[in-house]
Amino acid sequence: ILNLAIIDRLSLIREQFTTVAIPKGVLKELRVGEKLPGSKKILDALVAKWLQVEEIQDSAMLRILKRELDAGEAEAIALAVETGAQWVLLDESEARKIAKDLGLKVTGVLGILLRACRQKRIPSLRTEMERLREKAGFYIADHLFEDLLKQSQSVKDQGSSKNQS
Repeated sequence: ILNLAIIDRLSLIREQFTTVAIPKGVLKELRVGEKLPGSKKILDALVAKWLQVEEIQDSAMLRILKRELDAGEAEAIALAVETGAQWVLLDESEARKIAKDLGLKVTGVLGILLRACRQKRIPSLRTEMERLREKAGFYIADHLFEDLLKQSQSVKDQGSSKNQS
């Protein structure tokens, strides 16, 4: 959430998911009360109520998840399971694995950007990933960067071949 806010693309989450629930642990990690890059965008989303803070009820599951994950990721997974969320937004690989093992669909910042590129909501996936690296300090392995560019290009190629038929 914060990384997308830093590059001024937080609205992509709203476009793709309408309403997003976050647990208090994630809100705490976002540090919206501080004057940090992206904080104002997140605060605006909270005020607009498309980003909503929800309380976790299943403390037993949360305790188990916290053995393996940091608080924000553990709370995000627990909340997703508890509410029957269709998707959970996670970028850390261990959290993604655990979420998938629990039957959740997982996406991350790069998945949000790739989907936005496919929907023609952003002009350039490359530009947005470069902005993530530069402005947010978001690590993207070079091979993943190139693979995502190929995926975005293959969608464009399919679209142009359909138009030519």
